[in-house]
Amino acid sequence: MEKDLSIAVLLDFYGDLLTEKQARAIDLYYNEDLSLAEIAEPLGISRQGVRDSIKRGEKQLHDFEDSLGLAKRFKDVKGDIVVIQEMFHDLQTYIQIYIHSDKLLKAVNQIGEKLSSITDKL
Repeated sequence: MEKDLSIAVLLDFYGDLLTEKQARAIDLYYNEDLSLAEIAEPLGISRQGVRDSIKRGEKQLHDFEDSLGLAKRFKDVKGDIVVIQEMFHDLQTYIQIYIHSDKLLKAVNQIGEKLSSITDKL
């Protein structure tokens, strides 16, 4: 089986929607990098059972993402925040160099604190 590492991300978003056995098998396979045989023993199923469980789980994870799009939205928001952070730092530097307004700089710094608060939650 070829590993699609995006599955690990989808598992973070939708893993609770899978059966416990599917979620555990996928976690062990993608996050712990165990072989099918290594996963089969603690789950009490055959190698083929592990493979089938992983394949069904992968399909469900893709279906959830196709329907809900949470992982894509999260990635898009993170990208937008990086752009906003860069713009914020440019603005902060511009104010310090060219405007010399403590009041404006204070307001911009408060915006920066809110932005940091948002990024810490991601």
